[in-house]
This record gives sequence, C-alpha cells and structure tokens, in this order.
Amino acid sequence: MNQGTLATRWENWVRILQTQNLPADRDADLVSRWLLITRASVLSMTGVSALSGGLLSAGHADANWGLFAMSTIGVLVAHAANNMINDYFDVAGGVDTAGYVRVRYAPHPILSGLISKEGLLAAIALLNVLDLLILAYIAQARGLAAVAFALAGLFISVFYVAPPLTLKHRGLGEPCVAVVWGPLMIGGTYFVTTGELPLWVLPASVPYALLVTSVLFGKHVDKIASDTVKGIRTLPVILGEARALAATRVMMVAFYFAIGGLVAAGVLGIWSLFVLVGLPRLVTTLRVFREPPPEMAPEGYPIWPLWYVAWAFLHTRRAGMLLIAGMIVNALFPWYL
Repeated sequence: MNQGTLATRWENWVRILQTQNLPADRDADLVSRWLLITRASVLSMTGVSALSGGLLSAGHADANWGLFAMSTIGVLVAHAANNMINDYFDVAGGVDTAGYVRVRYAPHPILSGLISKEGLLAAIALLNVLDLLILAYIAQARGLAAVAFALAGLFISVFYVAPPLTLKHRGLGEPCVAVVWGPLMIGGTYFVTTGELPLWVLPASVPYALLVTSVLFGKHVDKIASDTVKGIRTLPVILGEARALAATRVMMVAFYFAIGGLVAAGVLGIWSLFVLVGLPRLVTTLRVFREPPPEMAPEGYPIWPLWYVAWAFLHTRRAGMLLIAGMIVNALFPWYL
C-alpha cells in the first residue's frame, strides 16, 4: 500500500468516527465498512462509561486491571453488537425503509449494501460469541454476579427493538439506556475490577448516564415526525417536542449539578470539577435546544436531517472527556473534600 492510499484510508476512518459518514466520492475499504456497520462513531460513550468504572476503582486494594481491560473490551463489543441488532430488527420489522430517517443521515448496513441480512446476523452472532468467551473468563474470577450484569445488558440490548417487548416503541428505550450506560456499565465495570459494589458507586454512575440519555433524547426529537407516522412511541413522541427538548436541557444541566454534589459529598475527587471547563459548550448547546432546527442543512453538515442529536453528542463527548481527565488526575493525586 503506498503512502497516499494509507493517508486516504486514515482520513476515511477519522471522518467516519467523527460523522458516521464516508464522503460520497470515497469507496469503503474493509475497515471503513465495519466502522459504518458497527456505528463506531458512538462507541466513545461506552468507552467513557467503562473508564469511569475503572477509575472509580483506582486505589482499591483488590483492583484487578486485567479484568478491567477484559470488561472494557466486553462492553465495547456488546455496544457494537447492539447497534447491529437494532439495525437488523428495524429492517425486519419494517421500521427502517428507504425513506426513513435512519437511512438518510448515515449508511444503513443492509439497505446501503454494506452487508447482507445473513451477513449481519453472522456478525451479530460472532460478536456475541466473543462476549460470551470474555464473560466466561470474568465469571471464573467474579462469579455469577458478573453474569447477572451481562445478562441484564443483553436483555435490554435485544429487546430494545426486538419483539415482543420492543422497549423503544413503548417509551421505555430512554430509561433503559440510562440504566445500561450508568449502573450496568459503570457499576458493572467497578464490580468486575474490584469484586465488590459499594452503594456509593450507583449514584456516581448517574451523571454520565444523564448525558448519554440526552443524546438519545436529541435523536428521538429529530425523529418525532417519522416515528409518529410509524407508531413508534419514544418518550419524545409521548412528551411532545417542546417538553422533550426541555427535558433534554434539564438532563444536560443536571450532569454538572450531580458532579458538584458528588464532589461535595466526597464521592468524587475535586479534580472531577474539570467538567466545568465544558460550560461554554453547554451554553451553546442549550441555546440550540431552545430554537427550531434550520430548514436546510448547513453547508458541510454531515448527518442531515438529524440536528439536535449532533449538538447533544458533541456536548456529551466534551463533558465525558473532561470527566475522564479529572478522574485520571484524581487517581494520580487524590483530593477529596
């Protein structure tokens, strides 16, 4: 492979991780194809949850960093499998069609020809087998409690869109996401790393869960009209656009108050207040969430017709990175009230 080709491919991968899209004049190489199929652009949120669980374990006498690494790989693989499960069942259930929002803002694995239905099912099975092997390894060290965390996450992952529960269609998808990216991922990673789960870890898992849920709210607000037509009753459909946007703003602001409260209570270190550096991004995002979206996509905007979700994701990415930075510093130089 010559240097120019390598540089072009690297540029493609970065573009997909930033926007979940490949420029129209580019062909998808093998890596690009799988980044698109797994929706790798959003896996960073899972990485933050896993790292949070691990960093909360810093200083614990029995912390096992090998198990932490296995747990982190496991939840990242599970998230990738979950994204593919959602796309598969939404096609099988007639939700994702040629004119639906999902197909318009980014390539759909099946409908854009990246992979066949059978191929997607095989990939889902392969990733779940990999996760099963990781779980078997972890269970030898941590017992059935670790299995319970994994099974709870798998249950929500499958039935988020799969019948007969279709949690997303009944206004339960958003609460389930809060549970998964908070107590299950953060609490589960802490448990796997240390072998115990003190009660203080659960409130410590709430702030970032609020941010991840705000991203899903933004996405579902963007899709209110399309979801209403298809009878998909997400929470924003049930609440209506104005109340859903207000609820999203509350979740974003609540993240900072929750971090401050946990620092004041001595649960998180003072360095966690690094998140306050992200307040300018919060102010900008809140302003966007008080205004209607533009009638047309701004020049160069990559995921139209989605709008609110992009701003919520950028805010969550910035706040999550600052939270992890603060927790890393606190692991090196502990400072608690």
